[in-house]
Amino acid sequence: MNETIVCVVGNVATQPVYREAAGPSARFRLAVTTRYWDREKSAWTDGHTNFFTVWANRQLAVNVAACVEVGQPLVVQGRLKVRTEVREGQQQWASADIDAVAIGHDLARGTAAFQRAAKPEAALTAARPEPSWETPRPVGTPDEGAAQQAPEPAAVT
Repeated sequence: MNETIVCVVGNVATQPVYREAAGPSARFRLAVTTRYWDREKSAWTDGHTNFFTVWANRQLAVNVAACVEVGQPLVVQGRLKVRTEVREGQQQWASADIDAVAIGHDLARGTAAFQRAAKPEAALTAARPEPSWETPRPVGTPDEGAAQQAPEPAAVT
């Protein structure tokens, strides 16, 4: 409930790594560089670059593996998790991870063609024939079409 939700815009720094250990999972590094207007130079200047490890799960991971490549501009929304660790013989280091909820290409810097992904369940139901829900008639019962018809009314003269 008390999670830090972030939305970052940056460039893909590493090729996504896709795995299917306990369900589909993908991860990649995202470089986010601040830019500011330098009045003295009258030009845009790059500031500090932050690197985030972006984690995607389930269908999002499958879609990331299919269409995200190094250098592409992305918009990533998700839960920020900052980890600190001390390894033997090394200094303490910190890592900023984003557990992604949504990932998309930054359309301010290019175009993309959206293609809806097939749902895994849809493939299973399409392969199975539709069951027959009608109850078979008991043997010896007349058909509805062969039932007696009412006599036609007599012509009035």
